[in-house]
Amino acid sequence: MQKSQSFLRSVRIPWVLFMALVGILAIPTLQSEPVARENVKITMRDGTRLAANLFLPDAKGRFPVILMRTPYGKGTIQSPIGRTLSRLGYALVIQDCRGRGDSEGTWDPFRYDVQDGRDTLRWVIHQPWCNGRVGTAGASYVGWTQWALAPDAPPELKTMVPMVPFADAYHHAAYQGGAFQLALCFGWGLSVGGVHLDPAQLKKAFRYLPLNRWHEQFHPPVLYLRDWIVHSTFDHYWRVRSIYGRYQNISCPILVIGGWYDIFSQAVFDCVDQVRRHAKNRLVRRNICLVVGPWQHGAPKRKLGELDFGPEAVRDPYQLQQQWLDYWLQDKETGVENWPPYLLFIMGENRWRGFSQWPPRNAILRRFYLHSQGKANTLHGNGRLDLCPPSQDEPHDQFVYDPHNPVPTLGGNNLVALPSGPFDQTSIEQRPDVLVYTTQPFIHPLRVIGPVKLILYAASTAPDTDFTVKFLDVHPDGRAFNLCDGILRARYRNGDTQTQLIHPGQIYRYEIQVGVTANTFLPGHRLRIEVSSSNFPRFDRNPNTGHPHGTDTELYQATQTIYHDPAHPSHLLLYVLPPL
Repeated sequence: MQKSQSFLRSVRIPWVLFMALVGILAIPTLQSEPVARENVKITMRDGTRLAANLFLPDAKGRFPVILMRTPYGKGTIQSPIGRTLSRLGYALVIQDCRGRGDSEGTWDPFRYDVQDGRDTLRWVIHQPWCNGRVGTAGASYVGWTQWALAPDAPPELKTMVPMVPFADAYHHAAYQGGAFQLALCFGWGLSVGGVHLDPAQLKKAFRYLPLNRWHEQFHPPVLYLRDWIVHSTFDHYWRVRSIYGRYQNISCPILVIGGWYDIFSQAVFDCVDQVRRHAKNRLVRRNICLVVGPWQHGAPKRKLGELDFGPEAVRDPYQLQQQWLDYWLQDKETGVENWPPYLLFIMGENRWRGFSQWPPRNAILRRFYLHSQGKANTLHGNGRLDLCPPSQDEPHDQFVYDPHNPVPTLGGNNLVALPSGPFDQTSIEQRPDVLVYTTQPFIHPLRVIGPVKLILYAASTAPDTDFTVKFLDVHPDGRAFNLCDGILRARYRNGDTQTQLIHPGQIYRYEIQVGVTANTFLPGHRLRIEVSSSNFPRFDRNPNTGHPHGTDTELYQATQTIYHDPAHPSHLLLYVLPPL
């Protein structure tokens, strides 16, 4: 990475804020107390006043500033984060988002963060204690508020460190492949809306229909939950809740930190890719770094789900954050200029490796084709994967998708109501509505690093339905651990700005984004995919009716047919690194 003179001139889910506190508290500090001000009111362009806590070093002069905008509560002036940062020479501004905490206005997630972030940044820049260098930091939604203010920001914004963030509420949080991320959105949406349910209550609530009246179960109703269902395509409602199409106007260095089992694992790669491809400033394209570990949406640890990723997995992202901020805001030589653009934890090997691009420059795109004798159902069926395209007609596979009895979510990239991480999926693979395709055991290591995609040729008896895919590493003892998964709603097969139903019985080609991963399949391991039509409650159930999204109160079965013959060569696309 290069550093330039222009840059130097130029839910209640309380752990999200706790993440930022813990990392900074680990840094050695001086002993002076900060000058603190509580509930400083900052006026937005429409007259709404947002409340912030301000912490300044106990010294004369101007200081670099760290800005955090949060919906989770800015805390008090006794907060240790302000005391710690001020001792390190930073001023800190922590602001309650609109309608949250002590801030005025109506809480409408994502809606006002672009304009409020810009207005707050301009206010910070013009304060007498600001030295003209501002950075942003924070995790999750506090990562979104950083991306929101970044495009077209003034040159005083020198850097940002969004951790487990997103930048597009529709594509990264609400919908995936056209399917609604039910557990994430309704679980989180209820929590920050002031409705708190125990796990049993939430599990029952997830089955409530119709979805466009889901919010009416609670008092007072959380109205934006209805809006998220009504706006099921990427329309104007969602465009103002994202920075879609504006990555090219970002002009500050960025450190992004994510996790392979985080709810925003795909989002961090999308954001970095957009900046590296489209940012007008060449030096910005060279000064963006992505770090991804075997982590969920929380504090890193070596064990996640049912796997232990070893001692290297506990690498401290907060130390990386501090090194990055000190380099860009205080000119300290912390070594970040030598970091690779992509620092990734390779699962299976359980070690870190650096790469110059994503997918890695030397990765080879390989196709693993689906085969069977017509009975790929369950773990005990005859589905298989290999590198040979089908040379003759093979019997197709069929299963019945019943939304009354959906395939249950077991691990993966979850947040509020569901366990996250890798779990043995063999119990799921006993179901007849799950097709299982597996390779032979590998003799040599197979390093898969990159996005995963399935090209699926399929027909359904319904005018609309879903197809789900899970990508797994099968251990020699038979346990099958999920790496990533994906879904595609048939009506969204041609994009997310409009819908188009399918004709029952007709074969369609579906491109299903299965997610991102970096995993070495060790000798004796096998590669597997599961194909089905539900992953509930991670995603909402498709009722198979073709009616407008969220309006159904009745659910119907659909018979799904998966093809793998010369005319319909269903296959998995993987980026594979050459042997070391």
